[in-house]
Amino acid sequence: MTAAETEPAPAKVNLFLHVTGRRADGYHLLDSLAVFGPAADTLEAAPARSLTLSVEGPFGAALADEADNLVLRAARALAGAAGDPPPGAALRLVKRLPVASGIGGGSADAAAALRLLDRLWGLGSGPDRLARLAATLGADVPVCVRSGPARMGGVGGDLSPAPALPECGLLLANPGAALATPAVFRARTGAFSAPAALPERWPDAAAMARDLGRLGNDLEAPAIALCPPVGEALAALRALPGCLLARMSGSGATCFGLFADAAAARRAAALLPSAWWNAAGGLYGGGA
Repeated sequence: MTAAETEPAPAKVNLFLHVTGRRADGYHLLDSLAVFGPAADTLEAAPARSLTLSVEGPFGAALADEADNLVLRAARALAGAAGDPPPGAALRLVKRLPVASGIGGGSADAAAALRLLDRLWGLGSGPDRLARLAATLGADVPVCVRSGPARMGGVGGDLSPAPALPECGLLLANPGAALATPAVFRARTGAFSAPAALPERWPDAAAMARDLGRLGNDLEAPAIALCPPVGEALAALRALPGCLLARMSGSGATCFGLFADAAAARRAAALLPSAWWNAAGGLYGGGA
């Protein structure tokens, strides 16, 4: 029997997020710069006659009552595209990312399922085909299939190249809170924001932080109103030595601090409250 294969599902981090409008169907239009790291779920797959999924890990219990996990939906979509009879797999998800926390954990897991099963089943779908399947599963799944820096537009699935990013460190922090994305969008008030103007590249993390500091996350204020611990997390990050920028990711409640390098982010992580979830390091795929 072919040995089980594994695939990381890294956290998505929105370095800024502007709400630029709203479609007639109610979906909001966004402009965002997404990066990945430094924490990830892990998905494992082994050949099997049918599709099954087991979930474990520090946050696995939060998904125990999900009858139709996004991983299984992604697997079924790919199996359906593979032909008849559809292939099977025994899937095992190790859930290390907090659930409903603004870092795309479920979308990252679904994207990992597409990449992993495409490889396990020898489909050779290619990135374009996987992206089309990803778009049917959720707005964040296409960018998570790439798992690399990207500019996100539309409802999230319109992707374009990101500026060339410098070496930097990220510290993710969640104060033990979960936020439902629809509730945060409903709580947003005020005018829409303009799309951001970004350079082609940044020479270093300090320059990137200065430019990003002129932008924002339009969901941060409503998230804090719904969940005051988000504000506490931001204040704690901003007070850390070496923190160049602190902001909430996505619709929260996870926040991030931007540092000059991975080592600075890891040193700062030790100063956060021990009860909080945190992860520190460099960008996913960008070295230590």
